[in-house]
Amino acid sequence: MIDFGQLLTVGLSQLIGPSAIFFALLALGLNIHFGYTGLLNFGQIGFALVGAYGMGISVANYGAPLWLGVLIGMACGVALALVLGIPTLRLRADYLAIVTIAASEILRLITRSTSQTGFTGGTQGLTGFADSFARANPFGTGTYDFGVLSLRGPDLWSILVGWTVVGLCVLLTWLLVRSPWGRVLKAIREDEDAARALGKNVFAYKMQALALGGVFGALGGIVFALATQSLTPDFYSPPQTFFAYAALILGGAGRVFGPVVGAMAFWFLLSVADAFLRQATAGESPLLPFISSQDVGAIRFVLVGLFLGLMMVFRPQGIFGRRREVLGDGR
Repeated sequence: MIDFGQLLTVGLSQLIGPSAIFFALLALGLNIHFGYTGLLNFGQIGFALVGAYGMGISVANYGAPLWLGVLIGMACGVALALVLGIPTLRLRADYLAIVTIAASEILRLITRSTSQTGFTGGTQGLTGFADSFARANPFGTGTYDFGVLSLRGPDLWSILVGWTVVGLCVLLTWLLVRSPWGRVLKAIREDEDAARALGKNVFAYKMQALALGGVFGALGGIVFALATQSLTPDFYSPPQTFFAYAALILGGAGRVFGPVVGAMAFWFLLSVADAFLRQATAGESPLLPFISSQDVGAIRFVLVGLFLGLMMVFRPQGIFGRRREVLGDGR
């Protein structure tokens, strides 16, 4: 039998959980890059990595206060945008895509290297940077019931902080895209030659957009690291960027709330599919006897992928998007 109450509980926990927050912030950054400027950044997870490790290393290794560690992590996101953007943003869009995905993987391999164990923690990761964040928790260690959903105090604190950061990023995005700066970004996305002919410094605007989206990605890494209180380099792998893209397209590229709703919907669908398959393959008389319990982790992505494929056929602009918003300039 399928316990639909448990499915709902699992889905709601992922709907507002740290993973949804993490990918909402990554997708918000990608929305600045791809949705509003037409930049193909395939290494957004690299910005999350440098943000998280910039914060973690400065706090755990050098004893910096948490607020300073957060600022250092954000600055690392800006620095990575400059390093990647200066040599590529004057070229075609595919050069930025190649450089960003390569850089994110290089950074992951460097942080997990055994030669960096004393600095980054190597394959064992890094801990001891979230103590002050945990001490600031006003909810204690008790459990709080919200209908069908129960949350421990530390989890509630992480969720509250995480969604506050998401809300501030959404507000900043809304203000910027309604400003002349945001209208120039859209003009660059539609026809950068025309924007250049009108006297706009296209390279400078692209660099600003890359840096801003990179800071959002760095904040995603910082918030997730504080929520989990650990840093593991193998978590920051290339597929995470494409999960963020899936969330962006699902919610609607070029729309302020699209990335947030897309991230929540993506992890809700993924978690419900996982819980359903695990229930359907368990017991002596499983509902789906032809599926092995070891295959659940892969099949859940197949189901979500089929849903996304159908959505691309019938509504390619996403939940809130417009069809022309998902068409990159490609130059």
